[in-house]
Amino acid sequence: MLYPEMNASRALIDLSGIWEFQLAQAEGFEEEWTKVPFEHPEHIAVPASYNDQKEGTQFRDHYGWAVYQKKLEIPAMLKKERVVLRFGSVTQAARVYLNGTLICTHKGGFLPFEVEINPYLEEENLLCVAVDNRVNYGTLPIGNEAGAAFFGSDLPDIESVRNMKARPQNLPNFDFFNYAGIHRPVKLYTTPWNYIKDITIVPDIEGTDGIVQCQIDCEGTGDLHVEIYDEAGQKVCEGFEPEGTLRIPDAHLWEPGNAYLYQACVTFGEDSYTQSFGIRTVRVEGTRFLINNKPFYFKGFGKHEDSAVHGRGLDEALNVKDLSLMNWLHANSFRTSHYPYSEEMMNLCDREGIVVIDETPAVGLNFGWDDTEGFAKFRTKEHHEDVIRDMIARDKNHPCVVMWSIANEPDTEKQPQASYDYFKPLYDLAHACDPQDRPVTLVICQNDYIRDLVAPAMDVICFNRYYGWYVYGGNLEISKEAFEYEMKYWAELGKPAMITEYGADTVAGLHSATPNMFTEEYQMEYYRAMNAVLDQCPFIIGEQMWNFADFATIQGVMRVDGNKKGLFTRDRRPKLAAHYFRQRWEEIPDFGYKK
Repeated sequence: MLYPEMNASRALIDLSGIWEFQLAQAEGFEEEWTKVPFEHPEHIAVPASYNDQKEGTQFRDHYGWAVYQKKLEIPAMLKKERVVLRFGSVTQAARVYLNGTLICTHKGGFLPFEVEINPYLEEENLLCVAVDNRVNYGTLPIGNEAGAAFFGSDLPDIESVRNMKARPQNLPNFDFFNYAGIHRPVKLYTTPWNYIKDITIVPDIEGTDGIVQCQIDCEGTGDLHVEIYDEAGQKVCEGFEPEGTLRIPDAHLWEPGNAYLYQACVTFGEDSYTQSFGIRTVRVEGTRFLINNKPFYFKGFGKHEDSAVHGRGLDEALNVKDLSLMNWLHANSFRTSHYPYSEEMMNLCDREGIVVIDETPAVGLNFGWDDTEGFAKFRTKEHHEDVIRDMIARDKNHPCVVMWSIANEPDTEKQPQASYDYFKPLYDLAHACDPQDRPVTLVICQNDYIRDLVAPAMDVICFNRYYGWYVYGGNLEISKEAFEYEMKYWAELGKPAMITEYGADTVAGLHSATPNMFTEEYQMEYYRAMNAVLDQCPFIIGEQMWNFADFATIQGVMRVDGNKKGLFTRDRRPKLAAHYFRQRWEEIPDFGYKK
């Protein structure tokens, strides 16, 4: 799916701003809401989560449907063209109405969808978007369907507990807040009726030349022309076929920390579109991860789209700030834990030379909940396949994306063969969908790794480990020994491996001369101990700590105002360990760290 752009042949209207809004119920909303303006609406900013924009638990802990409205007038001149309504993401599911008519639905909260709206347009239009934030056994991420929470007096007797009314609520099986709403931009764009539908670019390197395989999918008839321009605006090659190979002499390569972007300018009849891309290759060889045939070492983070007030909504200023802080730390990468991030962030990483592991929202697939049902409990298989297809279709041309992650921390231990039977076809699907055939992985949790059949089947073994926190918490000496013992097992498999999460909750400003859990000193010493083990392992190709910054979670006794494992506070103030990593990563090169 092409990212919307405005050019000589395409108009673009951003619908960001203040929309009218009403909370609804779990069972649904009134059909009249889609046909006439609200009488007494709330006002909500788009794009952003709705949870933290208004005070009160009815917004923060809302369960079920909410409805957005916006009046639209489309300039008459634009109605002569093909008019498309596009959503960057709506969490978790959406029903879109125009003038009371349902025009499209979408499941999944982290990928774009669009619909052609010409048949539904009137002189004045009412756009209505209904959003369902419920998570369950059929959504990604997963929510628990075990029951409901109770409310009542502080000290009820047994009989009153029996008589309490259940209050349905989301019970997420994931450790980040279930923010909901229209999270990414809503845009109207136009194209001619004969238009460019999609562009696929597969780069390669031959000697000093760049090889570019282009596939242009068009709708209708027209003459096709493809021109490739370098960053100086010089045309370096051209073609006239919908599918073919172009050669860029003495090509500039896209590399981590040294991004170089070419522009593929495509015209088809009256339509035109410009697709940026980079010349780079990615492959796994033995225990090495090669970018442009050089062994790369991942230095970076797990991360979240999370900030005060915006929640999970797009914040481009914060994206710029975060990449600036990564550069300050000499980091080179992050994983989109635990869902695909905004297209705006991916575009920025292309420009800045930040490497990305692109992950689906398949988090919470802990099949060990019920050993008798196992996989039969979940209704995710078809949706999981759709998410993989859509994520790769969206991000296939991004040079920053070097690997796909199909899930985070599923329970692959209790039913090893059933786990393999679920995930191996998804691994194969990811390879089949990607024109560049990038490596595919899955991130495993702290489990009985010897029983795991899924991780060894991946191209790269990615594991989350919390020795020193959830396991042997406070005892760094024995944690280090346990970590060393496990690494001997992975070394025998002969595959590249990397740690994708490790960390310790740390309260900013809490200090102790003797490092204790939750102090800034303990977080730093924790990382010193774990990194000493990683440095001894030549098959380890990277370290991505958890987390870049503190983030919001559901309320609970395990979390004080969210998850505090960040190197930075939620408002991006560095903790002591940030300075440790800044020095460490400055001394570790992007390429050739482990020969």
